[in-house]
Amino acid sequence: MIDIKLLSEICETPGAPGFEDRIRRVVLREIENLVDEFSIDNLGNVTAVKKGKNSDKKVMLGAHMDEIGFIVTHIDDNGFVRFHTLGGFDPKTLTAQRVIVHGKKDLMGVMGSKPIHVMSAEERTKMPKTTDYFIDLGMSKKEVEEYVEVGNPITRERGLIEMGDCVNCKSIDNRVSVFILIEVLKQLKEVPYDVYAVFTVQEEVGLRGANVSALNINPDFGFGIDTTIAFDVPGASAHEKVTELGKGTAIKIMDSQTICDHRMVSFMKKTAGRHNITWQPEILPAGGTDTAGIQRMTPGGSIAGAVSIPTRHIHQSIEMANKKDIKGSIDLLVACLSEIDQYDWSFS
Repeated sequence: MIDIKLLSEICETPGAPGFEDRIRRVVLREIENLVDEFSIDNLGNVTAVKKGKNSDKKVMLGAHMDEIGFIVTHIDDNGFVRFHTLGGFDPKTLTAQRVIVHGKKDLMGVMGSKPIHVMSAEERTKMPKTTDYFIDLGMSKKEVEEYVEVGNPITRERGLIEMGDCVNCKSIDNRVSVFILIEVLKQLKEVPYDVYAVFTVQEEVGLRGANVSALNINPDFGFGIDTTIAFDVPGASAHEKVTELGKGTAIKIMDSQTICDHRMVSFMKKTAGRHNITWQPEILPAGGTDTAGIQRMTPGGSIAGAVSIPTRHIHQSIEMANKKDIKGSIDLLVACLSEIDQYDWSFS
């Protein structure tokens, strides 16, 4: 149903915020023969352009290439590495997890912390902080410093596996959307307006790539593509779920940084209905996506919405998405881009 081999490569390739070089090379390899032109800006965003029948209007899509990660801040006398986070982590999920330090060569490490056996009673009841952890490379300070220096990026180590109808890997956020955008470009035939497919950088630290890209493109219409919370697990009340795995692609209504244009939401719902694409609404109480930059960082704003991929265990060591939801996200974007000129965009 979807290209698991390509999705695996995209998810497993490292690319912390500001260090997206390797995943950018994968993207460039995949899109170079799919579009009319492509470019890389000073920040590292990849913009791929597919010309439309009418170039009077521009449609921008944004899928960020970066993944949450870390950066080396210190190597102590025993060779243990201290770090700062790049993006948001749930600290309790870091315990004993493997990571990769990307220095002169890639080095496997493990997140270490104080053993529970020597914790005080008070320490055992406290929630951990990221500063409680260090990275153990199994090497002396001298050996570590042959390969690692302050400023090197660090990413999680997890391969993609299939679990039932789902895929499970590190960096589903947001590599699944990078995959989706590539697949959309493969399937697009004629489009009414110029399509700017942007693989953005540094979203996890503040939507920086999308802001720069939107300023440059000045889109009339925009679509963010990103993961969203699927809180459909034991202990979740019905009103807390946001989305559910397997219930279809999600059409964003709002998150903490964006109220999607109601015209775009209506257009996306009607398009999904016409093409028998299963969808669910998304209202995300906290968190934002590139949609905010696409919507606002252009004179007068753009008519923007978003396709969101329901994801469990988000911003943890592994994340999970449903293959049917991924396929539905591709189908909805292809349909919307092909029919965007057929909707009445005037205010009622």
